[in-house]
Amino acid sequence: MPPPTPAPTRTSDIWDVIVVGAGPAGATAARVAAENGCETLLLERAAIPRYKTCGGGLIGASLAALPPGLPLKVYDTARQFTFALNGRKERTLTSASPTIAMVYRSELDAALTEAAAAAGAKVRDSTALTSLEQQGETVTVKTNRGDTLRARAVVGADGSAGRVARYVGVRCAQVDLALEVEVPVDQRTADRWRGRLLMEWGPLPGSFGWVFPKGDVCTAGVVAARGNPAALRAYKDDFLTRHGLVGPPPIHDTGHLTRCRRPDSPLARGRVLVAGDAAALVDHWSREGISYALRSGDLAGRACARLVTAAEPEASTAADHYAREIDGVLGAEMSASSTLMDLFARNPGLVHTALTRLPPAWRRLDAYIAGRTSVAGIMATPMARSAAVLATRLPFGPAGTLSREPARP
Repeated sequence: MPPPTPAPTRTSDIWDVIVVGAGPAGATAARVAAENGCETLLLERAAIPRYKTCGGGLIGASLAALPPGLPLKVYDTARQFTFALNGRKERTLTSASPTIAMVYRSELDAALTEAAAAAGAKVRDSTALTSLEQQGETVTVKTNRGDTLRARAVVGADGSAGRVARYVGVRCAQVDLALEVEVPVDQRTADRWRGRLLMEWGPLPGSFGWVFPKGDVCTAGVVAARGNPAALRAYKDDFLTRHGLVGPPPIHDTGHLTRCRRPDSPLARGRVLVAGDAAALVDHWSREGISYALRSGDLAGRACARLVTAAEPEASTAADHYAREIDGVLGAEMSASSTLMDLFARNPGLVHTALTRLPPAWRRLDAYIAGRTSVAGIMATPMARSAAVLATRLPFGPAGTLSREPARP
């Protein structure tokens, strides 16, 4: 790839926009802000490229939100989907329009960061935020390098446990623990998984396991509500053993928390906005977050372009507009995915049977994967509404009840 285009020479000691975190949300926000004429600084605490625990499957909504022509290597595309219920009732379905692109997050994030730099954003990696403070029409940001920086707007995209999320006061309705490995596989195993991904509904409340093929590597993991790590580790070990993914030492063996926001959780505090994981914008059921990150990053970048020209108190109007945009699209999707998650946690067997035995249910999910509909669109169908009503009348399955995270103060 050609080297990033240098940022334009600044004429002031105040940046228009500082973005914290160079994941999909932050890199997108920085690119969009720069494209809208803002002098933009993108800070990343790690050295780029950096490893990120993530399945790395790009659904249709994610692919549609990428900048045109982004150079990104796709290691496989899922054409077949194998669903299973805790190792039983396995069934493989074929996609009408294969969409899910298998990538590595380190490469995706690096490509998006280069796109931000090419648009004019200045990038500083190995630079962590240590504090931020608003005063009047500027925000002061301090870093681990001893820098004191000022900006007219700040976007926090530094993850669900980042400093900016705490500063804004993000509150969560659901917190899950995901355990993931990247496993090198031999040619026979690679051939067995090529073009096919696995989703297995697990034994713990709201849990599932996944296998995503990437040539000579498979990314695999399990996720469930936080609170029982020993049981989740036992599920992971069993899952990997059953699917032939033990043997050579994994390239990566990591875990991370995913957080889903409460509907009333703030998305801004003054001139400081949050996007992506920092705003806890993650699908309750699938825990998919890349599409949310890309779309919220785009909206945050545009909101910042409005903020930098706004005097007080008009700045609060720009921040409110951003929150309404997020709630109008992504909030509606999260509300629908929360309903689906409740249905799934109560009776995963019902969801499994619907997906694998009722062709209209699979077609709807396939359309969602391809980006032709949303979770909200799926849950608005008569079949989904009826299933949700039915699930509330059924006892919880053998996995028990779903754990929900109390709101953070």
